[in-house]
Amino acid sequence: MRALWTAATGMQAQQLTLDVVANNLANVQTTGFKRSRVDFQDLVYETLQAPGATSAQGQEVPSGFQVGHGSRAVATQRLFIKGDLQQTGNALDLAIEGEGFFQIQQPSGETAYSRAGAFKKDSQGRVVTSDGFPLEPQITIPANALSVAVGVDGTVSVTLPGQQQPQQAGTIQLVRFINPAGLQGHGRNLFIATQASGDATPGTPGQDGLGTLLQGFVEGANVNVVEEMVGLITSQRAYEINSRAIRTADEMMQTANNLVRA
Repeated sequence: MRALWTAATGMQAQQLTLDVVANNLANVQTTGFKRSRVDFQDLVYETLQAPGATSAQGQEVPSGFQVGHGSRAVATQRLFIKGDLQQTGNALDLAIEGEGFFQIQQPSGETAYSRAGAFKKDSQGRVVTSDGFPLEPQITIPANALSVAVGVDGTVSVTLPGQQQPQQAGTIQLVRFINPAGLQGHGRNLFIATQASGDATPGTPGQDGLGTLLQGFVEGANVNVVEEMVGLITSQRAYEINSRAIRTADEMMQTANNLVRA
């Protein structure tokens, strides 16, 4: 009976949807997090009679006769919609207003990318992530710096004792991708470039389509809790309906078996 296997694919699809929604909700407070959604496709159809075929009476069949075999998940698409900006007042908290990613150097030497701008200083004065991964290009804040200012164009300036004019400590560069949805999630608020995302194109904040930097703010997760809860309820109901279809198919098979025994 096709309904057993068709409904089973529906249950698997809704279970995967639940996994993705649960991850979105778990990261509702994660800085720079981008929510994901599951994209589905219907499976192959069994064609019992093709549309446009000729009937026994010599007439053209207008619609045909096809039976589907359920659905399958084909992708989890990450949605790079801007999250709400949250003011922190911390001098090393940076938010990107517009497109772009920070460049983060991993211990392996490979460059990763992030929208999370909650930076800190390490023991050497380098600007790093919460895991200690340095920002690229590397920015070092002198130990005796009285204040740190980051311009909208990424210019980092520090005020030193006995000096009236701020001194430039470096410049933050951003990168953009032709297809950000093709980036691979790496955990730790990091993404890795793939062939699907294309190569990173670096540039100065505020130029060539890149966003500007906002000091003292971080970008929150773009998760809408109400929307995710509605999706959670919808997925649960769809799962229940598919399980009901399996029970109904089983009852029909049981009825048929009883008729044979009778």
